[in-house]
Amino acid sequence: MQLENPPLISIITLNWNTAEATCQFLESTRKFSHKNYEVLVCDMDSEIDPTGIIEHKNFPNTRVLRSRKNLGFAGGNNWGMKQAKGDYVFIVNNDTEVTPDLLNLLLDPFLKNPDIGVVCPKIKYFISPNVIQYAGFKPMNFFTARTTAVGSKQVDNGQFDKPGYTAGAHGCAMMVKREVIDKTGMFPESFFLYYEEWDWSCRIKNAGYKIYYQSNAVIYHKESMSVGKENPLKVYYLTRNRILFIRRNSNWLQCIAFIVFFLFFSFPKSVIMYASKRQFNFLNSFLRGAWNGIVTTSYSIV
Repeated sequence: MQLENPPLISIITLNWNTAEATCQFLESTRKFSHKNYEVLVCDMDSEIDPTGIIEHKNFPNTRVLRSRKNLGFAGGNNWGMKQAKGDYVFIVNNDTEVTPDLLNLLLDPFLKNPDIGVVCPKIKYFISPNVIQYAGFKPMNFFTARTTAVGSKQVDNGQFDKPGYTAGAHGCAMMVKREVIDKTGMFPESFFLYYEEWDWSCRIKNAGYKIYYQSNAVIYHKESMSVGKENPLKVYYLTRNRILFIRRNSNWLQCIAFIVFFLFFSFPKSVIMYASKRQFNFLNSFLRGAWNGIVTTSYSIV
């Protein structure tokens, strides 16, 4: 839908030593049919300043913001949102490629229903463009702190072409109304990586807003279809933030059930797995993550 006075959309994407991928993303934004937008490339202290590389290509409406330290996914996007001018903020990974009508289609649900606070597109794999990564989220299981994306790794035969409300927003691509940011804050910076979009989704829904899956809006993600290589840092943050998420967002019954599940299933399973494989660096990260998830007392909500 073309608007007579289209609202300003601030597009925020993070860069950390991936200038080539960021330029490919920015190249795809040239196709946008919605022209009233700004792009804020938030560089997280890359080894090489990408400003000259990006500015040389004359991408429209684009600014590079340089942070003096890596603020992580949560802090980096928050830093960008604080400097954004738009009526809507589109948080998007730099390893994606957009489609021409993406912004217009993401805007449409907001204009029809004031209760909608976040809209996410259908996310498909760039390397396999007919395979779905995300078509909404299933509800979080608060007893295990696990969930899955609707349609994950399924061939897109139109089975998820019905738009509607969904349980959570996907941090890879989510458009947020400015009013929601002002009312609920932003990503929880204490999380740094992982579970931050779920924590924010819970606060957004608790504030009375709905999260919407817009099926005809499509973006392509260059993430591998495989689970991805595990590393100690990932193990640490997934373990710690899984516990933090439950502590922040569950009721007492859910919390007790999760503690029982974690102590008697997840904990021994992970310890045995890492020890048997002699992956002691992974084991150390898991134990530190579990401990810090239990003892952390500061919960920053920006």
